[in-house]
Amino acid sequence: MLDRRNLLRGGVATAVVAGATPARAQVNQLNMFIPAAPGGGWDSTGRAIERACRAAGIVQNFQFDHAPGAGGAVGLPRFLQQRRGQGDALMVAGMVMVGALITSRSPARLLEATPVARLTGEALVVVVPAASPFQNMRQLVDAFRQDPARISWAGGSAGGSDHILAGLIAKAVGVEARRISYVGFAGGGPSQAALLGNQVSVGIAGYSEFSELIRAGRLRALAVSAAARIPGVDVPTLREAGVAADLSNWRGVFGAPGISTAQRDALIGVMDRMQRSPQWQEELRRNNWSGLFLPGDDFRAYVQAEFVRIEGILRDIGLTQ
Repeated sequence: MLDRRNLLRGGVATAVVAGATPARAQVNQLNMFIPAAPGGGWDSTGRAIERACRAAGIVQNFQFDHAPGAGGAVGLPRFLQQRRGQGDALMVAGMVMVGALITSRSPARLLEATPVARLTGEALVVVVPAASPFQNMRQLVDAFRQDPARISWAGGSAGGSDHILAGLIAKAVGVEARRISYVGFAGGGPSQAALLGNQVSVGIAGYSEFSELIRAGRLRALAVSAAARIPGVDVPTLREAGVAADLSNWRGVFGAPGISTAQRDALIGVMDRMQRSPQWQEELRRNNWSGLFLPGDDFRAYVQAEFVRIEGILRDIGLTQ
């Protein structure tokens, strides 16, 4: 008999019998690390994972830790240093962090963490306060062309998907990206407050972050960044408004550095079971997310390619050298 202590490491229990196929590893708790403030897309993703896993009976125990700042460039080093070897730790991250790490020239490397799975894709939405004089995207673009400095854009941290979309819009309408008056926030909550307080002209975020305020009439949606309209959402695309740009923001989860293959595979197994559950499908529907499940080594290769792609976009629109 093997010592039970040797079978319990980092929150992962694996039953092994000599000469038999190892049983499915079990993750009894997930410590969710959110490198952003509460209320934003990464926090929403983490909470959706919690709800789906609890409801589907996959994992019941969750703890959350937030470390906001610089599009994840503040939280990532903390996750890498403090969670090393912990098999029950999961960090939510995505395209925003890729851009933020590039623009900030951070020494921390996202792939020092352990890629577990890409989970979702989401269109961004361009919104203005309800009292804004801009009734549609064409009016906003006209004002932006005439005086770029007059229009202030609120979004996530510099170099993230919101900033990238603002740059793509600028490029598409003939405005130099460096002339964008961009105000970056550490999370969706502060960005929403700035918009509702009429402190900025326009905001960009994942559609789910602003959906309730749009439905309540407190924000006006001008366009979405999807290639086609979001089903059930009566908001035109940027291309319908004459702006030749589209962008989808992906999100996924990463394990701690230094975990074993068995620990990584156990986390992948949890995410795989979750994404196949009806509870997760309901989360996708409710948040207007696309399911883009991509696990393990394939996800690692995808992230590597994203750094190349996003750096090219940032350079093309003048947001990095």
